Amino acid sequence: MTPKASPMLIICILIITMSWSVAQAVDFSYPAVFNFGDSNSDTGDLVSGLGIRLDLPNGQTYFQKPSARFCDGRLIVDFLITKNMSTAVDAMDLPFLNAYLESIGTPSFRTGCNFAAAGSTILPATATSVSPFSFGIQVSQFLRFKARVLELLAKGKKQDKYIPQEDYFAQGLYMFDIGQNDIDGAFYSRSEDQVVASIPNILLEFETGIKRLYDQGARRFWIHNTSPIGCLPKNIARYGQDSSRLDELGCVSSHNRAAKLFNLQLHALCKKLQNQFTDANVSYVDIFSIKFNLISNYTVYGFKQPLMACCGYGGPPMNYDSRISCGQTKDLNGSTVTAKGCDDSSKYISWDGIHYTEAANHYVSSQILIGNYSDPPLSDKMPLLLKKFK
Repeated sequence: MTPKASPMLIICILIITMSWSVAQAVDFSYPAVFNFGDSNSDTGDLVSGLGIRLDLPNGQTYFQKPSARFCDGRLIVDFLITKNMSTAVDAMDLPFLNAYLESIGTPSFRTGCNFAAAGSTILPATATSVSPFSFGIQVSQFLRFKARVLELLAKGKKQDKYIPQEDYFAQGLYMFDIGQNDIDGAFYSRSEDQVVASIPNILLEFETGIKRLYDQGARRFWIHNTSPIGCLPKNIARYGQDSSRLDELGCVSSHNRAAKLFNLQLHALCKKLQNQFTDANVSYVDIFSIKFNLISNYTVYGFKQPLMACCGYGGPPMNYDSRISCGQTKDLNGSTVTAKGCDDSSKYISWDGIHYTEAANHYVSSQILIGNYSDPPLSDKMPLLLKKFK
């Protein structure tokens, strides 16, 4: 009879395997990054653009102050572009991306610019949209940014330390993490079938934006698919009253099904663009699988709370109340209450019921950099360097 391995031995093997994989990760070598997206990669655009407040405990883990990010610390994009991860993975050795709309403190855009804004959609914004900075607007902002940079470069070297060099636009990496709000928001007023039926129009708008960037010389595209939105505490709190709508993990089945169908069609679009843009690199990154694996096997990766928000109000099981956001104090039902942060955010996957914690973002970014979740796989065909430790 074969002896069974102990749980601790299994965990040790997993850790060793992950460490070996990480050791073979890729080392990025781009002079600049231009990012487009929503709150998953917003480093300050919505806060700057609309003048909203984002108070503590947002930012408490890494920045020790609000950083205009909807997180307790760093986002996935922060980990991907900076070389300060506490793992064997080497990301791009670049500073944090400044938000396009940030005007205070002479922000430097020499190594790129972030156009992502929380609440943004791929489809054009409407009067009720959280953010007016939809994907088409973000692309237009980039076009103006590039035109203005070229104007300044033509005047001499006075602004060199603040703006990209002209060839950075062709050599830079164009990153995209957007579409979640199109699918998630549609469920508020549409059936699952209607949400699914809207996906082709959403992706047509996305394709239009990508082609506008390609026509401007962009050649390196890094496209994240959308996450398992059915596992967001916000959605479980709203739609999970009926347990029949939840899957075995406690996530809202309809939302995850729609997300999967969106990703399937996005993947097909990326394959189409790979064939059309023969002189470009178009990489599709399966964020859904990384995050779903994290939620499914949270204890293996050191987490204790896969679905409950760290910063929120209401207590277990979700600690989420749509009437009060993380860090806010409001009068609810005659009482003054505050949506407070938990004691140890590193044990939580969800930060505020909508966004992930720094700890979860760290895990996701490490899996991205390993390269197993990319199509095509990260290889020497990309402008990256495989770094192997022997």
